[in-house]
Parts: sequence; C-alpha cells; structure tokens
Amino acid sequence: MWSVMLGSIIFHVRPLGRRHVPRVGGVIIACTHQSFLDPVLVGLGLPRQMSYLARRSLFRHSRVFSWVMLSLNAVPVRAAGSDVRAFRESVRRLKEGDALLLFPEGTRTYDGEIGALHPGVFNIAHRARVPIVPAAIDGAFESWPRGRRLPRPYPVRVMFGRLISVAEIGAAGSEGLRAMLRDRLGDLLRRCRATRSAADRW
Repeated sequence: MWSVMLGSIIFHVRPLGRRHVPRVGGVIIACTHQSFLDPVLVGLGLPRQMSYLARRSLFRHSRVFSWVMLSLNAVPVRAAGSDVRAFRESVRRLKEGDALLLFPEGTRTYDGEIGALHPGVFNIAHRARVPIVPAAIDGAFESWPRGRRLPRPYPVRVMFGRLISVAEIGAAGSEGLRAMLRDRLGDLLRRCRATRSAADRW
C-alpha cells in the first residue's frame, strides 16, 4: 500500500502493456535496469506478487532493511560469479508458479542505455520451462543514477512487451535469446520514452 501511494505521488508510475503478463503461472519478467528503485517500481505495475534477485550485501545494511527485502520476496545472490543456491531457488519459485523479476544486464546502467546482457535469464528459463515477458523502465535513471545519494521525484514509465514462449526460448538458444531480448528491450525503452511529453519530464 505504501509503495503504491509513494510511487503514485513521487514518481507518477504509469505501467503500460500489463495485458502481456500472465495472471497465474511461472513467468520471468526480464527488465532493463536503471536504478535501485526498479524492483519496487516494476512491481507496482503488475497485478500479481513478484520475486526478484538482490545482492547478498544489501541484506547486511540493517536488520530492518533485510526484513523489508525478504518481505518483498527477494532472493539473496552473490555480487559476482554463479550462485547455485540462488539459481535453484529461482527455478523452484518459477516451478511453483511465481513471477520472477530478472535484470539481464546484471547491474544498473551507467548512462541510461541498455548494457550487455548476460546468459542467466536463458539458463533459468530453460531449466524452469517458463516464458519470458520483456519489460523496460524509463525515468528511474533520471531519478536515481549511479553516484547520486538519494532519488529525486521524476515520472516513471514501465512497459511490458509481448511474451516469449517456452518454445521460442528453446528454439533461439542462449545467444539467440540474448539477441531477441536486446531488440525487444530496446524497442520497449524507445516506446517508453515516447510516452513522456516534454511537460511530463519536469
């Protein structure tokens, strides 16, 4: 409730294309990554609960912050390298019908544009046999870029694209899926930006 209220007041969050996200069943939301705000802001646009991966170091800031992260269905992962435990937990949640938010870039953008994509999304989707919904967030970078201590109010758009089926994922393979995702995410990001007028940029 607090997230929805603050998201509406401070960031004017506007979700687009929610019809592409299945209401039930395991699904990966593969989203661009602009700021620390992304997991919450993307979740505000969904009509269902969502799990997501978070760096294990984030859980060490304080007990309260750790509790908040866990209450938001976060899965702790190592900052670098493969994390077998997180991989298995992600697959388990997907097989149980959860929606899992993943950031294929692996880290926040440095300039607001999409960085290189990693193969983890394919590996998890292939093992869990679930579809992928590409998504783009725009405005979060302007609100809270790297190097800024605190976020500032800025309108945010979240756009969900057409679902990539299990069959399409298997046929594309790891490299093919990365190319497909990059094209889809780039298109969604451009469309997100087109929805924000000059007056809306504050």
